[in-house]
Amino acid sequence: MRLYLDNCMFNRPYDDQTHILIRLEAEAKLQIQQLIRDGQHQLIWSYILDYENAKNPYVERGEQIGTWKRYARIDITESPELLQRANQFSQLGLKKMDALHLACAVTAKADAFLTTDKSILKKAAVVQSVRIQDPIDFIRELFP
Repeated sequence: MRLYLDNCMFNRPYDDQTHILIRLEAEAKLQIQQLIRDGQHQLIWSYILDYENAKNPYVERGEQIGTWKRYARIDITESPELLQRANQFSQLGLKKMDALHLACAVTAKADAFLTTDKSILKKAAVVQSVRIQDPIDFIRELFP
């Protein structure tokens, strides 16, 4: 499967692990990354991931996240079509950066857009062009 992990996903292991849901999402995310490393799934990267990661106030975290680009089989760059798609997602009520991430995933023909961002997950039902899931549900489907 082609997987697009947004910036929230990459940052989840660095969040406060005392909250059980955050810890479970982090564990699921780490399992997904292992599946990517093992070649069972393809990682999609994008210029928006580069942009957001460059703004990470925690330099070491940003450097660690940035290393994942080397595992990407697909690296999406900006195009007029992508921006048009992002604008359509924005009209659904998504924030601009979230809309750009989704547009990158759709452009890359992702099988799944994985996020821990609740505002994106709430829009999953109205976004028909890519399956949006949290990491726990994704893992649950892989390992029933």
